[in-house]
Amino acid sequence: MTSSITVPRPVPTALDVRRAAERTAPYLRRTPLLRASLHGRPLLLKLEHLQATGAFKLRGALNALLAGGAAGRVVTASGGNHGLGVATAARMLGVAATVYVPETVPGVKERRLRDAGAEVVRAGRDYAAAASAALARAADEGVRYVHAFDDPDVVAGQGTIGYEIVADAPECDAVAVAVGGGGLLAGVSLGIGEERTAVGVEPHGCASLHAALAAGGPVDAPVDSVAASALGASRVGEVPFAVVRGRRVATALVSDEEILAARDLLWEEFRIAAEPAAAVPLAAWLAGRVPGELPCVVVCGANADWRAVD
Repeated sequence: MTSSITVPRPVPTALDVRRAAERTAPYLRRTPLLRASLHGRPLLLKLEHLQATGAFKLRGALNALLAGGAAGRVVTASGGNHGLGVATAARMLGVAATVYVPETVPGVKERRLRDAGAEVVRAGRDYAAAASAALARAADEGVRYVHAFDDPDVVAGQGTIGYEIVADAPECDAVAVAVGGGGLLAGVSLGIGEERTAVGVEPHGCASLHAALAAGGPVDAPVDSVAASALGASRVGEVPFAVVRGRRVATALVSDEEILAARDLLWEEFRIAAEPAAAVPLAAWLAGRVPGELPCVVVCGANADWRAVD
């Protein structure tokens, strides 16, 4: 996936996350925080895969729609979780949603979007082409375009995960999340406060944040990982990067082998059927790349096809 869209809006703050938490609470599941021990080390797991739609994306979508600018209809582009989040949020709020998808999107994902009440439009062979068509539609109709990660309201909405972690476990001192476009990391870093460390974890083959930090700003990066279907943003967002570079944030890289081993462990130890992207932060913790005496890893989604074979 590619994103080169610059959003000329304010960078979100911790106050925006708190307001998002208050705004979205009536609509969201407050997902469990599991206290566990692995290999003799304490660990918290934020079970966001139990969120409605099976992924954290509903949080940002809901906050974007509730914050305003969604009078009657919203438009977005997505290959999966974000589109379902927008469609579900729109249905909750009585707003029409149009989701542009690549022509190559699997039929099962298109059906889920339609079942959630969205108008689905196939456009182009990849996400970038679908996003361009969606932006043109939104501009032509004068309606809100909800970006998957490069949107201040979306970032603030994702940050409600961090807000909940701190409320349920104030002794938590680090939170690790998977990074695609950076929206989840940016939001969580705001939600957990300056005294805790947010850790952004990327696969070696999908390291847009590492590339941006090395270059001093968002740049295109390769996309090649077992977790690419969810973390395949080839460029970190401008808004998330603006948040991250001013926060207490650490980064880590993991291999595909480490990701799959962590995914299997989630099932074997906890019977959590996570998608590969959701196992990325646990992979870093298992490898000793997440700091803290009581860290939390966010299990961000469970929308992989369980029938698929590695």
